[in-house]
This record gives sequence, structure tokens and C-alpha cells, in this order.
Amino acid sequence: MSTVNVIARELAAKVVFYGPGLSGKTTSLKRIYDTVKPAHRGELMSLPTEADRTLFFDFLPVKVERVGDFSVRLALYTVPGQVFYNATRKLVLQGADGVVFVADSQAAAEDSNLESMRNLEENLAEQGVRIERFPLVLQYNKRDTPTAVSVERLRELLNPRGVPDFETCATSGQGILDALKAIMRLVIRDLRGKKVVPPARPSSPKPASPAKSAPEPAVAGLETQIQQHLETGAAAELGPAGALAPGVLLDVAKVADQTFRAREYVDCVRACAEGLKRALAFAGDGPPGAQAYLLGVDGRDVLQLLALASREHARMDDAAFGLSVLMQALARCSAAGLPHPDE
Repeated sequence: MSTVNVIARELAAKVVFYGPGLSGKTTSLKRIYDTVKPAHRGELMSLPTEADRTLFFDFLPVKVERVGDFSVRLALYTVPGQVFYNATRKLVLQGADGVVFVADSQAAAEDSNLESMRNLEENLAEQGVRIERFPLVLQYNKRDTPTAVSVERLRELLNPRGVPDFETCATSGQGILDALKAIMRLVIRDLRGKKVVPPARPSSPKPASPAKSAPEPAVAGLETQIQQHLETGAAAELGPAGALAPGVLLDVAKVADQTFRAREYVDCVRACAEGLKRALAFAGDGPPGAQAYLLGVDGRDVLQLLALASREHARMDDAAFGLSVLMQALARCSAAGLPHPDE
């Protein structure tokens, strides 16, 4: 799901490169990464599995249509293609704004292409998304191989609704950027239709009223907001966290809640950090920042919470911050529909 940064006037959209194992997803993403100027891209990050890798990075395209008066930042992900990594694929696909399906053009890959396309449709359906209404672009990759089947055959198998498709060779870069531009156009059109951004700012400020008015109350601090959730959330023992926590993570969330109520802020921060580590385990092995990025939680918040948990003292606002980060992680796990890794 796209996120809006009102201060920076920036819209972040997520595009996932999907397809069977070894079809060229990773090579395609690396080709794009190498093409983008370093000043406009983030770090290329990798979470390895036994037979494949999940890669991701974000970048700010220089020449791209805007959504309202917001610039667009793309976060590009790949998923492991092997069938036994479906839980990881579900997690990465969660909240995607568009998909580039990378098909292997070789004749021997027909079955795996079809299986992967069906898997994409099923995983989108679990999120309540119909593939017919979802931004989708196809790459027919490995067109340079001697066993590549005809484009007509690939279209018959994989593209019955006629979405934009491209013949590509990821190793040389042929067609890769064309496919990227196509998915960008579809995603931007879809975001405009959904009206995900606030109205454009007025061209000129309104004149200030000479009449005096009562000062507006200051926005409540984060710790106050969290405290209000804990005190008024009668419907659920932990407010948002209680409703969202999957499996055994609920026990950790309860400890964090109870220690916050008891003003034991050091224990609360450490419980939040423990719960966060368990949630990050959904993203596989890797440094916490990379796991956070894959899960959809701000990596800076993760690192800050882990640093707070290593200290001997903590304040109320430290504990409130820990609860807010933990709730973000629990929400992402719950939205992905994943059981706890230990189960």
C-alpha cells in the first residue's frame, strides 16, 4: 500500500517483481539499480534464502508524472520464486501497488510460469485484490535463449487480458526499463483513481484574519496518545495491539502493556524490543534494518528501539515510543496473515 509523506510532498509506491524461481527477477532488479543515479536511489538490500534471494531498494525517479503535487518514490522488491517460499512471497506482496511478472521464456518453464501466475492471483485474492483490476506488467525474459518459445505462446498462457508485456533479456538489459516505465504509468494511474493523496496546496496563502482568536491546543505528545489508547481501550485489553497481535506475540505485547501501566519503563522498552525481534523474524535472516524494510516498518525506529532496550534507564516517552513501534510491527504481521515463526 502506498504511503504519503505530507511534509516532503512525496508518495511512496511499492512494486514487486514476481515469477518462478530463476526467471530473472533478481537480475532485472539489479539492472534497474545500476541504471539509477546513486543520488536518487537507496541501498540495495538482500535477504538470502537457501536457493534464492529477496532484494529491495527504493529510488526517486527524476522524470515521472506526479500525483497531485506529490512526487513519486518507488520501492522495488523481488520475491523468492521456489514454491516452498510462499509465506515470504505473501509478506513481500502485502501492500504492493503493482507487480512486474517475470516469466521464463524457455519451453521447459511453461508449467512453472503458470504455477507462479496462479500463485500470484491466489495471494492477491487473500488480500482482497482481484488481479484483473491490479496494475500488472509482464516480462518475457530470456528471449536470447535458443529454447525460447514464441511470444504468442506466452501471451496465450499468461496474458489473456492483454496487459502491457515486453520481451526482455535481463543480462543485457533489453526491455527492462520499458517494463519499469509501463508499471510506473499503471501504478500512478491507479493511485490517482484511488485519490490517495490530500488535495493540492493552495497557490497563495489566505490573508490572516485581524480578529484575535483563542490559541489552538498543542498536539498531544506520543506518550499521551499511547496512554489514552491504554486507558480507553475497553473493547480490547491492549487497545490496537491486543486486536492485532498474532499468536504468541500477544503474550509479549501484554507484558509490554502491563509494565507500561505499572510505570516500569525499562521493562516495557525491553518487552517491546523482544516482541519486535519476534515480529522481524517473519522477514527472514538479515540485519534488523533490512528485516524492518521488508516487513514495512521504519528501520530507523527499529534501530532506535533496540538501542533504548540496551540502556539501564528509560523514560515514559521511551516506553511509549517502544509501544508504537511494536504496534506497527504487529499490524504488519497480522495484515500479512502469517503465523509466528516458532509455531
